[in-house]
Amino acid sequence: MTETINVKNIGLRGVIVADTRVSFIDGDKGILVYRGYRIEDLAEKTTYPETAYLLLHGALPTSGQLADFEQQLREARSTIPSYVFDSFRQFPVDANPMDVLQAGIPLLAMGDSELADDSREANVRKAIRLIARLPVLVAAWHRIRQGLEPLTADNSLSHAANFLWQLHGEKPSEKMARVLDTCLVLHADHTFNASTFSCRQVVSTRAHIYAGVAAGIGALSGSLHGGANAQVMKMLLSLQEEKDIAGWVKRQLENGRRIMGMGHAVYKTMDPRARFLKKMAVQLGREVGEERLVDLSLQIEQAALAEFEQRGKTKIKPNVDFYSASV
Repeated sequence: MTETINVKNIGLRGVIVADTRVSFIDGDKGILVYRGYRIEDLAEKTTYPETAYLLLHGALPTSGQLADFEQQLREARSTIPSYVFDSFRQFPVDANPMDVLQAGIPLLAMGDSELADDSREANVRKAIRLIARLPVLVAAWHRIRQGLEPLTADNSLSHAANFLWQLHGEKPSEKMARVLDTCLVLHADHTFNASTFSCRQVVSTRAHIYAGVAAGIGALSGSLHGGANAQVMKMLLSLQEEKDIAGWVKRQLENGRRIMGMGHAVYKTMDPRARFLKKMAVQLGREVGEERLVDLSLQIEQAALAEFEQRGKTKIKPNVDFYSASV
C-alpha cells in the first residue's frame, strides 16, 4: 500500500542540510563561535585579517603567517583589472550598490588565471583575492556614481582603513578604522544563513567560487537578510521627528507591521553581535558627537521589548542589523 506524505512548503528553516566546522550557534543561549572561538573574544582581541585567516585555515595565524596573509591582501587589492571599473562607468548611477557588487564578481572571475583550477589551494587563493577586492569594488562604485574616480589602494593602511580611504578619499582615524575592523569580524560568518547556503548550493554543481559568491551576494541583498540593516536605517531616518516612539511601536505591531531589526530565525535571546554593536554604537556616538540615531535606537528597543513582553513574545530581541545601522 502506497503511503501519501503531504509536505508543507515552509522553506528550509529547521531542516538539517549539512554540517560545518567553521562556526556554531546556540540560539537559546545567544552564543556564536568561529572555529572554537567565541565571537566576543575575536571582536575584542583580533583583527579582521586574523579572523579571515582563522575561518579559511581553521587556526589563528602566527605573526609570520599573518604578515604573509596581509601581503596577499595588499597585492590583490592593487591589481584589479581596469576593465572592471570601465564596466562600472557604464552602469546607471542610481543602480543598487548590491546589484553592482553582484555584477562585479563575474567581471573579476574573467580575469582570474586560476579560475579553472578547482584544487583547495587555488580556491583559498581565490578566496583571499575576493576578500581583498570586494571592498575595493564597493568603494569604487560609491565614487563612480558621484562622478569621481576610484582611488588607488594605500598599502600602508590596514584592510579596514584602506577601505575607508578608497571610499571617502581621507585617511581615517585609528578609532574609526578599528570600529570598521570590528564590524567586519562580527559579520564574517554565521553558519548556514541564506547567503552561505546559496553559495554552497551553487558550488556543489562544480561551478567556480565566483559563481557561488555571486549567488551569495544575491541572497544577501534581500531585505530579510543583509539588506535588513538598510531597512533599519530607513526606519530610523523616518522617525527622527516622531515624538511618541512607544505609540509608534504599538501602532506598527497592531497593524501587523515589523519593527525592523527585531527578532531572529535562530536566536531566542539577544544576538551576541547585537550586544557588541550596541555597546560600540553608544561609545562611538559619544566620541563623534552624533548620538541622535543611537538614542533613537535605544528608545525603539526599549519600547519594542516592552510591547513584545505584553504580547507574550519575550524571545524577540534586537538582531545584528538593529545596531549595525547606527554604527
